[in-house]
Amino acid sequence: MSETAAMISGVPGRYATALFDLANEGDALDAIAQDVATLGAALKGAPDVVASFSNPSFSRGDLEAAATALADKLGLGDLLKNTLALMAKNRRLGQLPATLAAFETLVADKRGEITVTATSAQPMSDAQKETLVSALERSAGKKVHLQLDVDPELIGGLIVKMGSTMIDASIRSKLSSLQHAMREAG
Repeated sequence: MSETAAMISGVPGRYATALFDLANEGDALDAIAQDVATLGAALKGAPDVVASFSNPSFSRGDLEAAATALADKLGLGDLLKNTLALMAKNRRLGQLPATLAAFETLVADKRGEITVTATSAQPMSDAQKETLVSALERSAGKKVHLQLDVDPELIGGLIVKMGSTMIDASIRSKLSSLQHAMREAG
């Protein structure tokens, strides 16, 4: 099983794969990918809406009407709008954020891209970013989209997450390992 297939599983994976296959067959992958990005951005800014998707006090009809209204308001295409309606009908809207993430992973894999998250103690310079992206692209064999986070508690160094691989080269981690070794020896 490929690494992408392993990450795309469960209910979100089934909906994401179905949406991906339909978009790919209809030569609408780019349009649906844009719709998914639009919907994902809207949901990130509305955690209350996402929480309401899992609320059992809403009927299937209410959820379907809300999903359709959301799709209309955002100007989403029919394929994604129908997917949302189906998810609402099946009470699966609570899985929507994971479904969108799974879809984006499938699209990136088809395009030969991978998203890598790097966390550093301080903001990285442009030269550091270019060096990191270049090294990651050589390692992954794919085009890398880099998401950067800053966490001053790392003290120094870097944590890189690429697919299911995580490399923790932070000073905090090294100090923690040293502290643990000293406790074991003492």
